[in-house]
Amino acid sequence: MLGAPWRAIATPGSLSTAGTAPDRKPRPVRAANGRLVFLLRSAFLSTRRSRRGSLGQVLSHLSVTLLSVSNVGISFGATELFKNITFTVADGERWGIIGRNGAGKTSIFKVITGDLQPTVGSVARKPGLRHALLDQHRAFAGATTVWQAGAAAWREVMALEQRIADQAIELGELGERVTDEFLERFGHDQERFADLGGYIYHSRVDAVLQGLGFDAEESKTRLVSSLSGGERGRVGLAAQLIAPADLLLLDEPTNHLDLDTTTWLQGWLKDADETVIVVSHDRAFLDSICTNILHVEARTSETYKGNYSQFVPQRAERRLTREREMEKQRAYVKKEEEYIRRNIAGVNSFQAKGKRKRLERLPRLAPPPGDPAAMTLRFETAERGGDQVIAVDDLRVEVPGRVLVDDFTAVLRRNDFVALVGPNGAGKSSFISTLLGDRAPASGAARIGGSITAAWFRQDLADLPLRKSMADAIQDQRPLWNRGQVQNHLGAFGFSGEEVLREIGTLSGGERARMALALMTLARANLLVLDEPTNHLDVENIEVLEDALDEYEGTVLLVSHDRAFLREVATRVWWFDGTRLTDFDGPFIEWEEDRARRAAGAGRTS
Repeated sequence: MLGAPWRAIATPGSLSTAGTAPDRKPRPVRAANGRLVFLLRSAFLSTRRSRRGSLGQVLSHLSVTLLSVSNVGISFGATELFKNITFTVADGERWGIIGRNGAGKTSIFKVITGDLQPTVGSVARKPGLRHALLDQHRAFAGATTVWQAGAAAWREVMALEQRIADQAIELGELGERVTDEFLERFGHDQERFADLGGYIYHSRVDAVLQGLGFDAEESKTRLVSSLSGGERGRVGLAAQLIAPADLLLLDEPTNHLDLDTTTWLQGWLKDADETVIVVSHDRAFLDSICTNILHVEARTSETYKGNYSQFVPQRAERRLTREREMEKQRAYVKKEEEYIRRNIAGVNSFQAKGKRKRLERLPRLAPPPGDPAAMTLRFETAERGGDQVIAVDDLRVEVPGRVLVDDFTAVLRRNDFVALVGPNGAGKSSFISTLLGDRAPASGAARIGGSITAAWFRQDLADLPLRKSMADAIQDQRPLWNRGQVQNHLGAFGFSGEEVLREIGTLSGGERARMALALMTLARANLLVLDEPTNHLDVENIEVLEDALDEYEGTVLLVSHDRAFLREVATRVWWFDGTRLTDFDGPFIEWEEDRARRAAGAGRTS
């Protein structure tokens, strides 16, 4: 298997990953026989369309099961990751898998693909099921350009395309000397080319790359080696979407996307023929695309119909029902035990012994499942600070060879919660660095007000002391605290016992995010700068962050692509429109509505 950013289980004769070919379309046939080539292709496509139509009418009434996972459990030695995972995926459904970090969501993907064998239980797949799964290493082996990396799954088709082009030239040169054997081989290659999607893959590659923020034409010459980390993530996602597959397995697909590309991805997935299973903490994304939810909780799972917003009340109702049933059973058991106690030695001894046997056989209802509590988070301020937090005057921000922001003037006021939004690469992080004085502006000024103390949650978490233990990092900020106080503080963020002695460099992304918040709360700052704080947090901890910000009495400057989070907290929006930064003095949800109206108006006038 080559290191392409996708993998597929394929039936014999379907696409493989072997071979490469230059990115060229077949040259036109310039010969009398060109008419024959055209007729061969037209007749074949016509036959395919008629067959597809009649077959589609039959299949439209059927619900085909692609995947069935039954009572699956995974254990590593004595450690049980999860058990009794059961769900069935039908053709065309879009499943969202949600749960706490470390619950085993990615392991469920590995079970589906066969990379991880269940300790107990079974997985049944439709014969010949092809899946596309993002390669986290994003090596793009064999690809030189971005377009080739995106089209990695179509290498056999590209090689066949080149062979047909060469045959067409030879056909023109042979003229009347062409043999039946040559025409038969040429027709067979064209038929196979059509079967493999050869007449659609170019437009598919272009459409996906364009939708994910790349210029399709430029991608044919732009080198993979020039991509940033975020861009490599988007190319990997593009290759996955482009690959011919029945089942798409998407693991946090929105992490490297901005608001516009996330909206495009939602539309693509809803219109796609493929069945989708997605792991995501983006509630707005799950709301938009999901038809089913698999909730992994307390080392097991439950299934729900509908999207994330429909899942929430269903889960609450199920928990309430189970609590009531458990209370009802508890009252029944108490009543029966009281009867047995009073009558076991009396005239009703026979009935009492019968009741006792029935109680012994009675299956006891378990309380509703629950995960460990989410983190406890509270942002306090050491002092109120002034009403004018940051004053920006004619600010110009540049990087070598490019202007990021030009002529921006605004005032960040006390208790403003400003969302800074814009496409990937617009310069949001560089703009923040300039506001906070970490980099000099090209011109203009940004002045932080008196008595303003800023705390910065960096997107890359680069300021964490990776070689220190969590306990030592907290102790550095609070040298007078004893071990118990340090332990209690970290315990509020989900770190307990000897775990607090782990080096920060060994932590997962989610653990590092919680550690950064644990340090941030000690600053008692009256200005919080949060650059993509939800990227590595699960839904439960994102909601804790929302609640903490709701109670915060300072000012917030926020970068995020999580629309549900922005709708919940942002009271004002600064958004990038090229090099122009526009100040929208209203909540994020109103900015979305205003932008949609503007887009609709522009569409009508164009």
